[in-house]
Amino acid sequence: MKKQLILASCLLTPLISLCQDNAETLSHGDTAWMLMATALVVLMTPAGLALFYGGLTKSKNVLNTIGMSYIGFCIAFLAWVVAGYSFAFSGDGLYFGDFSNVMLKNIAIDDLTGTIPTYLFVAFQGTFAAIAVAIVSGSIIERVKFSTWCVFALLWTLFIYCPIAHWVWGGGFLSNNGELDFAGGTVIHINAGIAGLVVSYMLGKRKEFTSHPSRPSSVKLTVLGSALLLFGWFGFNAGSELAANFISANAFLVTCISACAGGVAWIVTESIDVNKPTLIGSASGVVSGLVAITPAAGYVDASGALCLGVLGGLVGYLGAVKLKVMLGYDDTLDAFGIHGLVGILGALLTGILANPAINKGAGLLYGNSAQFMVQLKAVIITISYSALGTFIVFKICSLITRGARVPEAFEYKGLDSMIHGEKSFDLNEEVIEPSNNNN
Repeated sequence: MKKQLILASCLLTPLISLCQDNAETLSHGDTAWMLMATALVVLMTPAGLALFYGGLTKSKNVLNTIGMSYIGFCIAFLAWVVAGYSFAFSGDGLYFGDFSNVMLKNIAIDDLTGTIPTYLFVAFQGTFAAIAVAIVSGSIIERVKFSTWCVFALLWTLFIYCPIAHWVWGGGFLSNNGELDFAGGTVIHINAGIAGLVVSYMLGKRKEFTSHPSRPSSVKLTVLGSALLLFGWFGFNAGSELAANFISANAFLVTCISACAGGVAWIVTESIDVNKPTLIGSASGVVSGLVAITPAAGYVDASGALCLGVLGGLVGYLGAVKLKVMLGYDDTLDAFGIHGLVGILGALLTGILANPAINKGAGLLYGNSAQFMVQLKAVIITISYSALGTFIVFKICSLITRGARVPEAFEYKGLDSMIHGEKSFDLNEEVIEPSNNNN
């Protein structure tokens, strides 16, 4: 009998140990998915957003516009690795992280966040910080110094983006209050949209600004950029679960539903308003639908996604086309209209449409009226901090670079040639005469 007990104990001990360590066990499936999701989000900024923005701007500023997204990604990601991750995800403070993970110190190669390597989590979150600051560039292209933008990308990432990321995802006070933001409605879209509006007012209108939108340099580039954003957004939203499971599958599905609904809603509204359903409109509507679903992707079902997409496309159109003309501000590529306003819509609707059958947290439609107020409070706090913080950061950047605005001649001649010495298409290529040598 004693031998049998010893044998049973030997057999059960590994099973007990496995159960105890299960939460700290690397999942190869989750890791493989998150490697792919991170790569998808990387694609969104230097390719998707850069082309989306580049196609919308004037031909003389295309390279500068693309370059702002591209270098913004590089600067923000480096800032994230050096200090941003530590500011956002270390410590237990309610308002700000600490310095314990600066330059990723105290993180071993085999450390885990959930079931994936912590290094992978750092990289995934770094791509979020990078696209957030790149979105802001859409409000101020065609008139801001490239040097000012580079300094702004660094400081804004560290001191505006990182604190809000800590509040919502790093154990800060907004997450403790129960705010639902699955993939960045408040952290990224409201934050970046409000920042874009603030800096556009601070910088002033373009010399060639009119109340009517300027002709885009390439509709094809914008549509391609929108398609790449749609593709990358599956990593953005479905990857935010940090696992390959039922919730990530739901996030994948509802992301596509909302994007399609946003594209259709925009061109229907456009057709009714101006009788011209444009490809620019459908591309912008898809992005609006993606922005709307971002905070809700892990919490709503298909019907909720359809509602978010339709309303996102409608609000995106009204914000980017009607409100800008009505108020006369020069948000060049509608970062505020598409990201700020639609991000606010998505955050608030999450408090209404969140379905407890999908994930933890219930919205107003499912009997939890308090959730809407939680979402509203988070939206107001994010707007306030982003607006004030961005104002201060941009003032500092202007002092560092001795003014934030390019000379007037640069605006008229184009920033591609005046700042970078390059052109999108060099149509004046040197003609080489054929040689008369018959040998």
